[in-house]
Amino acid sequence: MAGLPLGDVVALFVRVFDQLRIDGYFHEAFGFVCVDTGQIDGKVRDVELEMLLSIRKNGLWPIHDEHRHYSEDDFFDIVEFLYQHVSKPIDGTYHSWNECGMHWETFNKVQGQAEYLKKVNAVLNHYAEQFELAASGEVLHKPEVGFEQIFDADIPSKDANVTSRLDAAVLRYRRHGSTLDDRRQAVRDLADVLEYLRPKVKSLLTSDDEKDLFNLANNFGIRHHNDHHKTAYDLSLWLSWMFYFYLSTIHVVLRKQQQSSK
Repeated sequence: MAGLPLGDVVALFVRVFDQLRIDGYFHEAFGFVCVDTGQIDGKVRDVELEMLLSIRKNGLWPIHDEHRHYSEDDFFDIVEFLYQHVSKPIDGTYHSWNECGMHWETFNKVQGQAEYLKKVNAVLNHYAEQFELAASGEVLHKPEVGFEQIFDADIPSKDANVTSRLDAAVLRYRRHGSTLDDRRQAVRDLADVLEYLRPKVKSLLTSDDEKDLFNLANNFGIRHHNDHHKTAYDLSLWLSWMFYFYLSTIHVVLRKQQQSSK
């Protein structure tokens, strides 16, 4: 199934946003309108200013007026922005005058984000391109088929030199809007993690295999740049292969290290 184009997916998202807004999921952040007192402010009194400060963009709000002009990056920036400001209404008082409705007073952010994530991913599943909203609040490229579990697996290390670099590399590679340079840097970061783990790698691989592992990054225009590098290849395809190959290798090395330490 080909999936829907961007404009149709954005329109579908707007309907989901409307439903959540009516149900009170954005009242804490953006306030609401009361038939008696008019606009009641939420925590974010100027949404356009907050967007400018957080995502450095103008002209995306109000959603109903601007959504037809969204680029893919604009759309995903909105999705992420709203994730940071959604909260589930828990308790309040009902204002019966002229059927005004609930005035919510207590909210749960974690539950609100969980519900929002589920609904947004249901929308993104219809998109022709493969993206998902992660629990971290970022819209990411979906993993290649067969590699889904590696992103859910815990990193078997407490070494910040490993975990922080690994997390940063994965985010850099999968983040929406990532360029070929971003992906190259992500692969370079993974190669650096392997270099840090090289003493352990040497104990798991033969000398030739260990050399080949680092030859991939050193001689194919990833870590260093010189006129002897091999560059006549499909960079996008090559980076994808190297990213998953290095990521899988790091997980194997760390797990072997964990097993040997028990």
